[in-house]
Amino acid sequence: MKFREGDRVELILRSKKRVGTVEEVYNDTQKCKVQIDGFPVTVTKPQKYLVKVEGSELVVVPQFVADWISHRRQEGYNLIWSISYENNDMPDEVYEWLTSTADNQELFARAWLDGYEVEKEPLYYVKLPISKRNEATDELEVINMCLLLNIRSRETCISGNYRWVDKIKRTDWRTKLTEAEIKGMPGGDIYWQFAVLVEEADGEDNE
Repeated sequence: MKFREGDRVELILRSKKRVGTVEEVYNDTQKCKVQIDGFPVTVTKPQKYLVKVEGSELVVVPQFVADWISHRRQEGYNLIWSISYENNDMPDEVYEWLTSTADNQELFARAWLDGYEVEKEPLYYVKLPISKRNEATDELEVINMCLLLNIRSRETCISGNYRWVDKIKRTDWRTKLTEAEIKGMPGGDIYWQFAVLVEEADGEDNE
């Protein structure tokens, strides 16, 4: 059985049946990280011990909404506090999405209560050209460094070996970013000029 982020699942925890939401899927180890309803913690379980909760079709929400739901559940907040406009910690993009239409408030509630699917958005690498002196030739050369974003703290950094993030899937750092995530950073409009579609960049690397 294949699992996706946002799936509602049942599992046995401490000799009791629990219901939770899949936050991350680790296909390499056949495990899922699950946020248990009513608990401010997550558990990682082999997929063979999880059962999908049957029900109506899941709603589709943007990635930043899925990240906000995941974050608030981990902090132990309920639906009312997580959807409140007076929440000072709410990211601007979540606030704008919620207030743009009353339908989005209902979508958020349904996503929180019943699970969700993440809207497929184009993902980009931000490849920054950095000048570096070649010690062997004593000449300047340009190399591409990749921008990394921490989806929890919103910190950024750059790395020449950015693929390690994809291998360590339990980190909060991301190299594959949406347009909204890139433009939402300080200096995001400048970073956007160096954005490259993931498919195009990976295709070039494989040539």
